[in-house]
Amino acid sequence: MAKNLVILESPAKVKTVKKILGANYEVAASGGHVRDLPKSSLGIDVEHDFEPKYITIRGKGDVLAGLRREVKKADRIYLATDPDREGEAISWHLMYALKLKEMPDKKVYRITFNEITKSAVKESLKNAREINMDLVDAQQARRVLDRMVGYRISPLLWAKVKRGLSAGRVQSVALRIICDREAEISAFIPEEYWTLDASLKVDGEKKPVTAKYHGEGGRKTEVRSKEQMDALLASLKGASWQVTEVKKGERIKKAPLPFTTSTLQQEASKVLNFSTQKTMRLAQQLYEGVDLKGEGTTGLITYLRTDSTRVSAEAEQTAREYIVKQFGEEYAAEAVAVKKNEQKIQDAHEAIRPTDISRIPAAVKEQLPRDRFRLYQLIWKRFAASRMASARYETSSTRIEAGGHEFTMAASNRIFDGYMSVYTQEEDKEEDNAVSHELSRESKLSLLELEPKQHFTQPPAHYTEASLVKALEELGIGRPSTYAPTITTILARRYVAKENKNLYVTELGEVVNQIMVEAFPSIVDVNFTANMEALLDGVEMGTVKWKTVIENFYPDLEEAVQRAEKELEKVDIADEVSDEVCEVCGRQMVIKYGPHGRFLACPGFPECRNTKPYFEKIGVMCPKCGKDIVLKKTQKGRRYYGCIGYPDCDFMVWQKPSAQKCPQCGGLMLEKGNKLVCSSEECGYVMAANKE
Repeated sequence: MAKNLVILESPAKVKTVKKILGANYEVAASGGHVRDLPKSSLGIDVEHDFEPKYITIRGKGDVLAGLRREVKKADRIYLATDPDREGEAISWHLMYALKLKEMPDKKVYRITFNEITKSAVKESLKNAREINMDLVDAQQARRVLDRMVGYRISPLLWAKVKRGLSAGRVQSVALRIICDREAEISAFIPEEYWTLDASLKVDGEKKPVTAKYHGEGGRKTEVRSKEQMDALLASLKGASWQVTEVKKGERIKKAPLPFTTSTLQQEASKVLNFSTQKTMRLAQQLYEGVDLKGEGTTGLITYLRTDSTRVSAEAEQTAREYIVKQFGEEYAAEAVAVKKNEQKIQDAHEAIRPTDISRIPAAVKEQLPRDRFRLYQLIWKRFAASRMASARYETSSTRIEAGGHEFTMAASNRIFDGYMSVYTQEEDKEEDNAVSHELSRESKLSLLELEPKQHFTQPPAHYTEASLVKALEELGIGRPSTYAPTITTILARRYVAKENKNLYVTELGEVVNQIMVEAFPSIVDVNFTANMEALLDGVEMGTVKWKTVIENFYPDLEEAVQRAEKELEKVDIADEVSDEVCEVCGRQMVIKYGPHGRFLACPGFPECRNTKPYFEKIGVMCPKCGKDIVLKKTQKGRRYYGCIGYPDCDFMVWQKPSAQKCPQCGGLMLEKGNKLVCSSEECGYVMAANKE
C-alpha cells in the first residue's frame, strides 16, 4: 500500500490532522519557514536580475533532516502548509530544501484546508494541486521589497541617529500616519458652539419631554457664541410651543458581517481590550486546535488571516438550521450579506467563523483558558449574528415650533431584536431611546425650562491599535498578516508609546519619521504604498511579473539612499555636554539617549554610574509657582510640559507653552501649529505665532 506523508506548517496541528487521516498517513511539520534571505547581507543579487539568495535558516537543519527521513519512506507527499501566500511560499521552499523535484519516483501535491476538521482535511486531499507560483511570487516580491527597504535605510538611521533603529516598508508608513495625526491634534484649535434643550410639559402627562434646538426658517442653525445664544433665548421669551409635524416610520438595522482579520482585531481591541498581537496569538491557538473532552484535539475556528466575508455553502446551511431550531424561522436571515469591496480580496478564504456553530461557547467554557474562551465567544456570536435577520425599529420624528424657531425630537423603539438576540455592538446600545408617550399635532405643550450649554469642538482622537488597523485597511496599506507585526514593531522600537489604549509618538519616533519624510518621501507616502500593494496583488493574480516590480523600485530607492548619505545631517541626540555637574564626582554631566529618550549621565562611567532625568528648559515660567517649565516625558515616552518643581507643583500641559502672555486675560499661551491659543478655555484667545 502506498505510503503518504503530509507536511504541515505548525507542529501544534500534527496531532489533530494525524487523528483525522489515520494510520495510512504520516504527519510532520516544518515549524514555519525553512529557507530565508541571509541576515548578514542584503541577500539579493542586484546585478543579476535581482535573484534572491536563499539559505537554510539557522536551527532548521535537524527539522529538514527529520523530514528527509520521512520523505524517503513515502510514495506521496502532500505539502499542507497554511492556505495563504506565506504558506504557499513555505511549500515551495520545502520543495527545494527537500529536493523533491529531483525525486521522479515521488508524487508531490499541494493541499490546503481552511479549517482543521475531518470534512475539510479529507476534501483537501481530493482537491490536491500543484504549487501556485503566482502566490509564491507575490510572497517573494513582498519579502524582497521589505528586505531592500530595511537593509538599505536602517543603517542610515544607525549612522544619523543611533544603532538598533529600523525602517520598514509598512512600519514607516504606519509611523507616519500616527505622526500626522499627532500634528493634527497639536495644531487643533477648539471652536465654541452651543446647544439648547427645551424641557416641555405635555398636557395630561406626568413626565416632561425634551426637544433639541434645530434652527430657523426650516434650516439648521449653528449657535457659535454666548451673544448668539442670548439673542435666541430672548426671542423665545413668551413664545407659544406647538407640534407642527409627527412622522412615523420603520427602520431596519442589518446584521453585521462575519469577521475578517482586520474587523476581528478591531472588535477584540474595543470589547476585550486585547492587543492585535494577543488577538492573533489566541486565534492561532483556536484554529490549530484545543483538547475537548470526548473529542480530542479539535480546531474551533477557520483560518485567521483573511480579507473575505464569504462563507461556504455547507457552513451557511448548518448555520441556518441551527438558528431556525434555536430561535425560530423568523430569526434566520433571508439573504446572505456580502461585503462590497472594489479592492481584490486577499486569499480566497472564508470569513473567520466557528468550525461548528452547534459548538456553543458555554459548551467549551470549562475547557478553555479565560481569554481564549472570550475570543471564541466573540467569533461565535458575530458569526451567528451575521446569519440572522435584521433588527427592526419603530421610529418617530417630531418637529416643534416656538417663536419662529424649530425644535426636534427623535425616538426609536426596537420591535424585533433579530441578530441582537445574540450580539450587540457599542453603537447598538444607544439605539433604544423611546419616549413614554406619543405626541400629535393636537398635543398641548408648555415650556418648563430652557437649558443652554456651551461646548467646544474636540480634536481628532489619538489612534488606538483598533483604529490604526482600520486606517491601514481603508488606505490599502499592508494585508491581514502584517497589521499585528507592524504595530508590535513600532511599539518595540519605542517609536510609539501606548497609554490607556491610545498610541502616542515618542521623541525617537518623531526623529525617525522626520528623517524618513525628508529623505524617503515615497517610502512613507500613503498613496505610493497603497499603489505598491495593488501591484503586489497583481503579481498574486498573475497579471504582473514580480521581478518587474523590483526592477522599477530598486533604482529609485538606491538613488534616495545615496543622496541621503550625503545630505542628511547627523541628528546629535547623544553625549552633548550639559550645564549639570555630577554631584557624586564633580564631572560635567552629558546628555545621552536611551530607549526612553534623553537622560543625564556622568561621563566617568564605569567608575561613576550616576544618572538622572534630563529636562530641557524652554524659557517659560510656571503660572502656578513661578519655577521653570521643562520638557518631560511620561514613563512610556510621550512628551509633555510640566513644572520642574514637581511634586510640590503639579502644573502640566501637553502643548508647548509660549513666553508670550495672553493679551486678553494675561494667561499662559500654548503653541498650536502656527497659532498661539490661550490655555484658559473661558478666554480662548487665538493669535498668530511670532516665529522670529
